[in-house]
Parts: sequence; C-alpha cells; structure tokens
Amino acid sequence: MKNALRPRNLWSALAGGYLPMLLALLIVVLPLLWMVISSFKPVSEIVTTAPTFWPQDPTADNYAEVARRVPLGTLFLNSLITTGAGSLIKVLLAITTAYALVFINVRFKNLIFLGILVALMVPPEVAMLPNYLTISGLGGRNTLWGIVLPGLGTAFGTFLLRQQFKTVPYALVEAAELDGAGHWKRLWRVIVPVSGPTIATVALVTIVNEWNNFLWPLIITDSTSTMTLPVGLNLLNSVEGQTGTYGILMAGAVLVIEPVLIVFAALQRYIVAGLTQGAVK
Repeated sequence: MKNALRPRNLWSALAGGYLPMLLALLIVVLPLLWMVISSFKPVSEIVTTAPTFWPQDPTADNYAEVARRVPLGTLFLNSLITTGAGSLIKVLLAITTAYALVFINVRFKNLIFLGILVALMVPPEVAMLPNYLTISGLGGRNTLWGIVLPGLGTAFGTFLLRQQFKTVPYALVEAAELDGAGHWKRLWRVIVPVSGPTIATVALVTIVNEWNNFLWPLIITDSTSTMTLPVGLNLLNSVEGQTGTYGILMAGAVLVIEPVLIVFAALQRYIVAGLTQGAVK
C-alpha cells in the first residue's frame, strides 16, 4: 500500500492511465458541450469580440427557428423508418450469414469470407454512382426504400458475429441437433441467446450509422417529404450563409445527435462486452 502511494508510482499511474483518458475525454466531450451551449445562445453572444463559454441570456429561439424552417416531424419520421427498417434487416442478414459461414458446410465459404473482408476495406463512396444509376432505374429516387436498399449488407456485422459464433462450444449445437432441431432452431434457440452482447453491439453500431447516414440520402433524395433528419437539417446551412445562423445550425445538430446519444447511453455497456466476447477462447 505504501509503495502504491509513492510519488513515482502516482506519477506513473497518472501519466500512463488517467491523463490520456482525461485528454481523450476532453477531445470528445468539449465539442459536444460547446455545440449544446451554443444552441442556447442568441446571435449577439455568438457574433461578438468578447465570447463567453456559458450563455448570459439563454434562449430557445434557435430551436423554434429550426422548427419553423424545416418540417421536423416529417424528417424525424423518415429517419425513424429508414433507421429501424435498415438496422433490422442488416442485423438479421449479419446473423444468418455468420451462422452459415460457421455452422453450415457451404462450398468456398472461406473465399466468401475473404470477400467480406475485402468489402470492409473498400470505401462506400466507390459504389455511389452504380447504386444511384440502379436505384434511379428502379424508380427509387425520392423514396424511403431507395435510401434503405443499397446499404442492407453489413460486412462489419458479419465479420464480428462470425468471430463470436466460432467461440460457441460446438457441443451445444450438437446437442440441439440430436434433439432434432434444424438450423433455424439452432440459430435462434442456441446461438443467438449466448451471443447477446455481440449482437447488441452490431445492432448499436448499425443504428448509429443508419441514423447518421448523410451522403447517400443526400444524393438519392431532393424532396423534403422523403429526406432524413441529417439531410433535411442541412437545408439550414443553405438558407443563409450568414454568421447569424450559427446558433440555428448548432440547434439542428443537437436535434440530430440527441436520439443517438440516448440509444448509446442505454446500450453502451454492451459495446466492450460484445467487442471482446469473441476475442478470448
């Protein structure tokens, strides 16, 4: 105990652990905190030569202005639909694909898995033009299904779940097989229950990515009736190019990230457990 309280040991603990964590926390939290605080500032406190960190005269006018300029209800509903449908299908496809790669004797499944790894390394912007031409040809412009369809595959989720499924004791699967369970029952009654944290991690990452998806919805939609929240709030930036819109933009950004932060706060304990569950046998 005395050795742990020595100045050298204390300095080592601070320099090796607490200071880097504190620095990382500040880098992540300060921009978010500044965004939230600025969303409650009037223009006179933003465009000034003597800025203050906390608002001197807090106001919610920026949020009211956001609601006046864009149809928030429609944008939120569109984001909710595309995020819910896209995330659900992505997670289901990742679960079934990972199960097939581990527990079903599929020919060339190692080659298929190699293709999934290659897909992880290819930036999604490469497929933007082919996807646009395909979806437009199918009549998917300015539709919600046109936003969801091109991104239904998830290489990350398939990879993570495959690694997790490989750590599941095969005796569990054999026991279910001896009891007469087919692949479908083995998957949902044996594999999925013991892989809950990893599946929750894949679901959380997928939900965040779908909710924050900006580039593809921006390309495939140009009508406010089918825009998602990030794309619709981008209209605030094009209404005026003046510094007076800074607080309005901050209020819009808060509205975009608030649902994601709530979901993340509710499920964050699954992230570490899910990412490390398949790391050690």
